[in-house]
Amino acid sequence: MRLFDTHSHLNDEAFSGDLAEIVERAEQAGVEAVVVPGYDLPSSERALELAHRFDILYAAVGIHPHDASSADEAAIEKLRLLAKEDRVVAIGEIGLDYHYDHSPRDVQREVFERHIALARELNLPVIVHDREAHADTLEILKRAGASEVGGVMHCFSGSLAMAQECLHLGFYLSFGGPVTFKNARRPKEVAAQVPEERLLIETDAPYLTPEPHRGKRNEPAYVALVAETLAKIRETEPEQLALATRANARRLFRVQG
Repeated sequence: MRLFDTHSHLNDEAFSGDLAEIVERAEQAGVEAVVVPGYDLPSSERALELAHRFDILYAAVGIHPHDASSADEAAIEKLRLLAKEDRVVAIGEIGLDYHYDHSPRDVQREVFERHIALARELNLPVIVHDREAHADTLEILKRAGASEVGGVMHCFSGSLAMAQECLHLGFYLSFGGPVTFKNARRPKEVAAQVPEERLLIETDAPYLTPEPHRGKRNEPAYVALVAETLAKIRETEPEQLALATRANARRLFRVQG
């Protein structure tokens, strides 16, 4: 299978000691492209650095809702400059996280909207993080005009009804390690219903490691396990699922084959 991992934090410190080996294992597993999203300014800069260092890596830049309080005017301007660089394919990882509330919710919402405005200004898709904030996430996507640039709901965890709303906005839905977990009933039910042309796969490495490696550090090579599980859920061949999700990712991020 030839695969596209649409979300992997290879800019995380967890990979500082063996990154070249991680990339090599990904290539050996058939991974031909990986998007590395930023989650604050340093990680966004690191993502871009890695995208210039490794041919299969592409960068996204943005400030995660955990760090929304740090997204002042200077930070947004720095993101604007980074986003204009070659090999930056999206604005992200951005959105809302009402589980941890590391930043006040009103600040998260404001910063989310500012990121979408930046994406529209630069004509880049968005990579959206939504944890326990489904209603507000949808409201902001609609109000801020995110459908103008589109994007992906990263590691989608919402209901089928929410999935349909996101699809209506022109978004893609991405699934990762949780679809391999035995108790992950809802992600599996939703993943079975997503139109093939709107489906993406990811690892969210180093987090959310798929079975049978759950509990260990995740890495892009394991996106093959996600593809195999999704193929079973959708009653199709893994090669067909890999082909479709790779084409979808290349279309969304405008990455040439």
